[in-house]
Amino acid sequence: MDTTLAHLCTLSGIPEATEPAVATRQNSSNGRPKSPRIQVVLPEDLCQRLAHLAEGEARTVSNMARVLIQQGVERLERQFEPTDRFRESLEQQQARPQRLRGAPRRLRLRPPR
Repeated sequence: MDTTLAHLCTLSGIPEATEPAVATRQNSSNGRPKSPRIQVVLPEDLCQRLAHLAEGEARTVSNMARVLIQQGVERLERQFEPTDRFRESLEQQQARPQRLRGAPRRLRLRPPR
């Protein structure tokens, strides 16, 4: 929440509105909105591995993290996509009762040769 608005709410006795946890969106110097930002806490060894990968590809650590997250999300979406389509097709099917016609046939078992 904007600090000016928070200050006015405090002065007027109005409780501050609670906002859901969403990525922070900031404006650039030219007024256009920047990409949403999130904060991630990494173990030290994972952070070092990420920095090493970023250095190897001449990227910033932040940009390398974005690329890896994007690749992981795309891979998971591809992985779950067939399951979703299969589930949807099953849900759209209507169950039809099936009747047996006549007595079941007997199978003839032949001895192995």
